Amino acid sequence: MKVELIDLPQITDPRGNLTFLQNPEQVPFKIERVFWTYDVPGGFVRGGHAYKTHLELIIALSGSFDVVLLGNDGSTSSINLKRSYQGLLVPANKWRRLENFSTNSVSLHLSSGAYDERDYIREISEL
Repeated sequence: MKVELIDLPQITDPRGNLTFLQNPEQVPFKIERVFWTYDVPGGFVRGGHAYKTHLELIIALSGSFDVVLLGNDGSTSSINLKRSYQGLLVPANKWRRLENFSTNSVSLHLSSGAYDERDYIREISEL
């Protein structure tokens, strides 16, 4: 599986827009855990790890932030998430960190596994 930007359905309406997701159409895994980050102070970084087995879909519900990914060759790429109708699918064994949070940003994370500290890779050298 590769990193992939997924467009989520949009229902536009003059009263306000609606976006949804459901298995398996938009989320290619069974959702076992949902969490979100918010009120991240300016200049701070979240993440800085990979998962051994879990897949993750990251969505910017509000505001924007960058997801920085580390390639197997040591290269980095940055994907700016700023649209609530797009999600970034991050496979297992892919190092990620979130940075450059805008004011009042909210990042939503859908995971294929329940929280388990043993599934975290916290040292890049372990990839």
